[in-house]
Amino acid sequence: MTGSEAPPSFRLAYVPGVTPGKWVRIWQERLPGTPLDLLAVPAAEAERLLREGAADAGVVRLPVDRTVFSAIPLYTETTVVVVPKDHAIAAVDEVALEDLADDVVFHPLDDTLPWQGLPGRPAIERPATTADAIALVAAGVGVLVVPQSLARLHHRRDLTYRPVTDAPRSGVALSWPEDRTTDLVDDFIGIVRGRTVNSTRGRRLSPAEPPKGTTKSTKSTAKGTAKDGTKSTTRGTARDQPKDQPKDQPKGGARRSGRPAREAAGGTSAAGGRRGAATGRGGTPAGRRGARPGRPRRRS
Repeated sequence: MTGSEAPPSFRLAYVPGVTPGKWVRIWQERLPGTPLDLLAVPAAEAERLLREGAADAGVVRLPVDRTVFSAIPLYTETTVVVVPKDHAIAAVDEVALEDLADDVVFHPLDDTLPWQGLPGRPAIERPATTADAIALVAAGVGVLVVPQSLARLHHRRDLTYRPVTDAPRSGVALSWPEDRTTDLVDDFIGIVRGRTVNSTRGRRLSPAEPPKGTTKSTKSTAKGTAKDGTKSTTRGTARDQPKDQPKDQPKGGARRSGRPAREAAGGTSAAGGRRGAATGRGGTPAGRRGARPGRPRRRS
């Protein structure tokens, strides 16, 4: 790569309500030499962007075409209803779809929920976007059912939201074209799945970045070698080999060999040892345990 060429980058698309900030920070720590470009895209346009190669991967809403894309489900969102703060629903903790029967429920063109039947009363005209629907809710025209992240994204001080227990939910996934699983895609998969920096799978270090822990491992190896090597051998030799003792003689051998040599003057053999001595000096009986030569016996 010449000096005028830019380093390869990883392009990540994401839909409204998704916050990829944590993954971006980890990417910058692990691959500082590879830029990560974020591409905000409407949920309905995410698949087209990936199919055309305008992004390497995307954090999108399910479902996706699994014949073309690989997908790793990340989480499923709670569905909520957005209402004005003075609405009756604001006084309860949660609602069911039947509780919306008397309300106009907006169904914007960019709705991401997999409805089988729309709740409440239909609006005269469908809002073009979720943002437009939020403005109509604030005007008191109706209510809006959306994934919770979108309610937070379009938060207003005059609005609130409550969970809808039996509404369909929206799943979020990391997706990419199955035939374009590049090294950079695999790196991002590892980050999303929570692989550690020392994982051997899906990890690529920057050429200028040495593997972490190398210095510590080298020091530990050197310390272990010194502890288990020459120093330990020297201590063991000194302990097992007493001073002034032949290498092939067991410990304490000089003390045991001295007694037979002393008793040999009395005519006993060295093989007799302590228990084999039968006579003292000059053939005098040594008694049961054997008296020392030259010492008179005490009279009773």
